[in-house]
Amino acid sequence: MISSPDNDKLKTIRKLADKSWRDKLDRFYAEGEDLVEAAAAAGWEPEFVLRAGEDVEPRLLAEVSALGSGTRAMGVYRRRWSEPGGKVSVYLHGVRDPGNVGAVIRTAHALCDGPVVLGPDCADPYSPKAVRASMGSIFARPPAGGGPPGNPIALDPHAELLLGDAEVEPPVVLCLGGERAGLPAGLAARAARIPMRDGGPESLNVAAAAAIGLYELAHRMAGHG
Repeated sequence: MISSPDNDKLKTIRKLADKSWRDKLDRFYAEGEDLVEAAAAAGWEPEFVLRAGEDVEPRLLAEVSALGSGTRAMGVYRRRWSEPGGKVSVYLHGVRDPGNVGAVIRTAHALCDGPVVLGPDCADPYSPKAVRASMGSIFARPPAGGGPPGNPIALDPHAELLLGDAEVEPPVVLCLGGERAGLPAGLAARAARIPMRDGGPESLNVAAAAAIGLYELAHRMAGHG
């Protein structure tokens, strides 16, 4: 059992809290028994797994934990990336909150057959916060990189066209931007909005908008074979 904070595996976990080290090592960690089990269920082979009281002293694992309550298990894995595709997928541009990125990955896994495609200035999907927010979906449906393939349709709260009235054919890509900067002009040219009641907020959180938009598109694409 690991009993020293200078153990190489603990040092690796500390490094992977930083994006520069995740990029350099091409690794990330998942924290919590549920995520370690989700990785195993999806067929991901860990570099190593540390379990409190079995492989490492609990206090040492708690010291490298990003959770305030500590953790019972942490696994280190090599990063994976999907290829863009599917009848319905989602493209994020400038979404910098890792919790939102992870939540959209989870939503896309639930509602569509394509991955989340990450454009410029998005948060690292393999950061600890994003991995936790994905609730294991990052193992079942890893994200992709690049531009928006297929037929992009942007969600814009100021668009005249309602999303339910937009003409869509597969493959269709739902495009969402950061809540302040939005999407580049080229993507925003074909935009639609989610109808909201008068007197409500001007816009939705990007993860909530993705859930509503993907549900609408997935329902409509179900009849396209």
